[in-house]
Amino acid sequence: MSSRDIERVRQHADPLDESLYKIDDEALEFMKAQTGIQDPEELKKHFLAVQAEAYHVYPYPCIRGFHFLQMKLSRLPAYEQLLTLGKERQGPIFLDIGCCFGNDLRRAVHDGYPVEYSVASDLNPDFWNLGHKLFKSTPETFPVPFIPGDVFDPAHLAPPSPFYSPPDSPPPELSKLTSLNPLRGHVSAIHASALFHLFSEQKQLELAQALGGLLSPTAGSMILGSHVARPEKGLRLEVNPPYRLGDPMFCHSPESWTELWDGQIFEKGTVRVDTVLRESRRWDVAQLPGLGPETKQYVLAWSVTRL
Repeated sequence: MSSRDIERVRQHADPLDESLYKIDDEALEFMKAQTGIQDPEELKKHFLAVQAEAYHVYPYPCIRGFHFLQMKLSRLPAYEQLLTLGKERQGPIFLDIGCCFGNDLRRAVHDGYPVEYSVASDLNPDFWNLGHKLFKSTPETFPVPFIPGDVFDPAHLAPPSPFYSPPDSPPPELSKLTSLNPLRGHVSAIHASALFHLFSEQKQLELAQALGGLLSPTAGSMILGSHVARPEKGLRLEVNPPYRLGDPMFCHSPESWTELWDGQIFEKGTVRVDTVLRESRRWDVAQLPGLGPETKQYVLAWSVTRL
């Protein structure tokens, strides 16, 4: 996206609204432990300051709605499966793609996933740097490599076919990575939340192909995440112009998401796909103009595990 396009998005973005601030007890205690700030009001001021900087980088609605304070990964049904993989497998490389501030990866490391086998990637390094500010860390105190890049740039992430036998090359040294391509066939686990729904149906397919090519062929290797979905596959048309900028969001259903991974990305019967569709209440968008009170929003929690 060009700087002109970004500026246009900024001009149409809703202003920040402190009344949307919301954090549950679990996330509050985690952030207290991570930042060392114990006073809830001081912690809130800290969050607001980082939020303002991040919203200027790009005004994602999830930043405006303080969704970066939610623990998405740790609440996925497959989270314990992820932690078990990290404890039991040798060299379990874990990629958090579309990581933004890195809050989910930090939670996994806090809960025992080996930090030395963790790596993060996103389009804009500014968000990762702001993650250090948010968590009051440094690259030395939280030494997880960050690899900036566009997931649709083959120089960063090519979409090869999945591996069905171990790759010939050894696992790369994570600290020396300049793209994700050397990880092909070596990644034990990939987390991708609030990512797929940003793209069209075709682009979601391309992204799934690219992630499938990164995944290790070893049984138990997994991809997990969550994103906006619908009970039936299709476009989300509840919000129309002038309140919606750009094309309507494409949403998979649990059935179409399963069919995508088991049969299109991977050979049918070589993966297990688990899905849970939940109705979601987005307090930050519920009152937006153009969105009726009867509008229902859904989030799909999912995991893909190699058999």
